[in-house]
Amino acid sequence: MNDQRAKKLFTRPLVTEALKMSLLKLNPVHMMKNPVMFVVEIGTLIVLLMTLFPGYFDSQNRIGFNLAVFIILLFTVLFANFAEALAEGRGKAQAGSLKKTKQEIMANKLLGDSIQIVPSTELRKGDIVIVSQGEMIPGDGEVIEGLASVDESAITGESAPVIKEAGGDFNSVTGGTLVISDRIKMRITSEPGETFIDRMIALVEGAKRQKTPNEIALNTLLISLTIIFLIVVVTLGPIAAYVDVNLEIPVLIALLVCLIPTTIGGLLSAIGIAGMDRVTQFNVLAMSGKAVEAAGDINTMILDKTGTITFGNRMASEINPVGTAGADEAAAWAAISSLQDETPEGRSVLEWMKKHDKTYDAALGEGGQFVPFQAETRMSGIDLADGRLVRKGAVEAIRSWVLAQGGDIPADLAQETERIAKEGGTPLAIAVDQHIFGLIYLKDTVKPGMKERFDQLRAMGIKTIMCTGDNPFTAATIAREAGVDDFIAESKPEDKIAVIRREQAEGKLVAMTGDGTNDAPALAQADVGLAMNSGTTAAKEAANMVDLDSDPSKIIEVVSIGKQLLMTRGALTTFSIANDVAKYFAIIPAMFMLAIPQMKALNVMQLGSPLSAILSALIFNAIIIPLLIPLAMKGVTYRPLSAARLLSRNLFIYGLGGMIAPFIGIKLIDMMVHIWI
Repeated sequence: MNDQRAKKLFTRPLVTEALKMSLLKLNPVHMMKNPVMFVVEIGTLIVLLMTLFPGYFDSQNRIGFNLAVFIILLFTVLFANFAEALAEGRGKAQAGSLKKTKQEIMANKLLGDSIQIVPSTELRKGDIVIVSQGEMIPGDGEVIEGLASVDESAITGESAPVIKEAGGDFNSVTGGTLVISDRIKMRITSEPGETFIDRMIALVEGAKRQKTPNEIALNTLLISLTIIFLIVVVTLGPIAAYVDVNLEIPVLIALLVCLIPTTIGGLLSAIGIAGMDRVTQFNVLAMSGKAVEAAGDINTMILDKTGTITFGNRMASEINPVGTAGADEAAAWAAISSLQDETPEGRSVLEWMKKHDKTYDAALGEGGQFVPFQAETRMSGIDLADGRLVRKGAVEAIRSWVLAQGGDIPADLAQETERIAKEGGTPLAIAVDQHIFGLIYLKDTVKPGMKERFDQLRAMGIKTIMCTGDNPFTAATIAREAGVDDFIAESKPEDKIAVIRREQAEGKLVAMTGDGTNDAPALAQADVGLAMNSGTTAAKEAANMVDLDSDPSKIIEVVSIGKQLLMTRGALTTFSIANDVAKYFAIIPAMFMLAIPQMKALNVMQLGSPLSAILSALIFNAIIIPLLIPLAMKGVTYRPLSAARLLSRNLFIYGLGGMIAPFIGIKLIDMMVHIWI
């Protein structure tokens, strides 16, 4: 779905479908979901009846005016429906491309020792399936045996295949993706209709979109304002009659429509849908609008060091001798310990040797037995054919191993280890039998621009906490270099939950990322949990967002989008209410200035006539909705500023702008309307 980022706001098929839907949405059952626009629709119907049956309403002399009011009010409702339909149409277009990937697949279901070919729609949670090279994965599941390269481009838009294997945090597979090499045995983890693609389709279509708490609160405010102005307009008729001013029903309806917050009322649904759409364009699947909105209110962000703040590819940058060993001797044994080590760290040692023109006797490794790295031993190496044992690993692990062999520990080992740790590196010790020869300095590089991004988050009032399994010295160095506010060294999964609960107890909202089963409890506890698509099923089910690109640093973009959503809603609400105040100066004087000459003093816009003033205000009220659709869909320009500065900035731009725009717009429209009246 990466191509969605470049998708244009308006395309011919999208606009055509939105125009059709804007007519279908005139159904009162649908309009009742938006009380503000429902009031406008009722007013439209009343004016229509007065236009069609003027004799019943004693309005024969106002048929032309009534018809004009009806047309303008109708377009006001249609424009609001068009904005909502356009936002929904973008989601449906994305859902359409996803539906093409959802097809019935024949699956190799394992029944005892035999294989039965069944349609994917008949698979149930817990079924075991065999998937070979060239076959589509029939449903969401977990790899329980084997390893394979999987093409997930149908979901992520990323063409590079990913490795899926049994065990660990990369065993989760998604239905509709393609196995391009090898063979896996998998267990189905979802029922038909509940797969990841099914959920994506439902979410981007908006079928399950629920209003967020802030949206409900704003809707309540808009309804309250509408009721207040409705009472004002209803009581205005008798008051006007008391002072011998005849206010006809279409004029009162026009006044009501101009005073109630139709601008934000017409765009509110579009803003919420577009917020979800913007997250989707970043290849992030939000399980609800509430998650996106919560991202905008985040106070604390918990980030893993590896892959988020740093590249995560620790590379050898130095090989230093300890004790009586020489530099060349330490380097040679480091290379021999890495001869059969296929990890990035192991390969980086050989690359370092080549880069620094260091030599070693590779023949020593011939006939030797490779010892792979194990979490229990925390070291790897090679048992040479001549009986010598070469080991490379964590300093404490190598130290214990050497002591167990009856060896001695060099006096400068602790000092050199501390130096590397303080500089933000990871030390690996090299030992042969009873002797430690040196330390490999592995350095993990902080991603470019991270310090600036954390400065921006700090300006927004967001506290950043880095979690890492590194020792306190290394953690402090990386934290200082990256610019995070706090860190947790030697972090365990339960530490993350403790920090989240502590921050939440202080009334803060917390965001975090994770991909492993051990991250699931913390992801569920966080207000915004972003799971990696490459992670486990448990992590994805616990989170309320899933990043299809599996980029942990994207949580920063998600928070920015959430804040942009809240800002857009607030900015357009401010603009709408300021608009209503300005329109008051157009329509109130026009209604009374013939009967009450003193009211002409309020005609600050110098509008041509009462009828042209009313029509001009109504026309402006209608056309401002489609003019603001691009802003509602794309969101206001977001800058990482403090809440106070953002508030003052938006009040100036959208509050003052909302006051000025009607004065200019209504006056220009009045000049044109006055020609025809």
